[in-house]
Amino acid sequence: MPNQTIVITGASDGIGAAAARKLVADGHLVVLVGRSPEKTAAVARELAAPYHVADFSDLGQVRRLADELGTAYDRIDVLANNAGGIMGHRTLTGDGHELTFQVNHLAPFLLTNLLLPLLTASQAKVIQTSSIAARLFGHVVLDDLDLERGYSPDRAYGNGKLENILFTRELDRRHRSDGIAAAAFHPGVVGTNFASDTTHPMRFLYQTPVINKLFTISPERGSRGLLWLAENTPGATWPTGEYFEHNKVAKSNPQARDADLAVGLWDRSAEMVGL
Repeated sequence: MPNQTIVITGASDGIGAAAARKLVADGHLVVLVGRSPEKTAAVARELAAPYHVADFSDLGQVRRLADELGTAYDRIDVLANNAGGIMGHRTLTGDGHELTFQVNHLAPFLLTNLLLPLLTASQAKVIQTSSIAARLFGHVVLDDLDLERGYSPDRAYGNGKLENILFTRELDRRHRSDGIAAAAFHPGVVGTNFASDTTHPMRFLYQTPVINKLFTISPERGSRGLLWLAENTPGATWPTGEYFEHNKVAKSNPQARDADLAVGLWDRSAEMVGL
């Protein structure tokens, strides 16, 4: 595929940074987006790539990011919504939403929608980094998206990753005819800094070197799904609107196929972010 302009969120570490390195080596213009100014700038210097900083716990910063991207780039061929994470105790953002829900779903939902005119003009691919956690822990209730009832870090994270798939399906339904190609994928259990700034016990899996080495894969291996989707042709190499594991369409949580739930999530999310 000809060289593309590829925006990757969560690009300062892990599979985002690993994918960026390979995509730059393949000749693409990769635009890095990260939360940490220092870490994002360091990867940008390494790759001689442009970068932007935004903390997804603040929707104002997401809006600013969309403005910056729309001003700086004439086209975006791939938007990789890769930023996300698992948190600890239930916390509300300054926007009034449960932190995991906002970072994993609401922020990328808002960013994608704000960029939609540019993405449509570019006939872009929109890729969501989801997770097997959607199947293991997810159960979305439209009347309780902020998990005021029955909160646990696992459920909040599983819901966010399930919402990534539901968003992918509804984005495909609404905008496939406009040229948008949407997909979600599970990268595997990747040995990164994931969970490093949470109180959740999962941080011991990711941050204990011996355990991490035994039970996780490298960021380079974890990035393969993102690379496959980004560098291949939707409709030919991969079907749009689907969730992938190991570069194959995979089953997830039964709710992931609930079309009414996908519509409801889109409508509630749009209301929450003022679209």
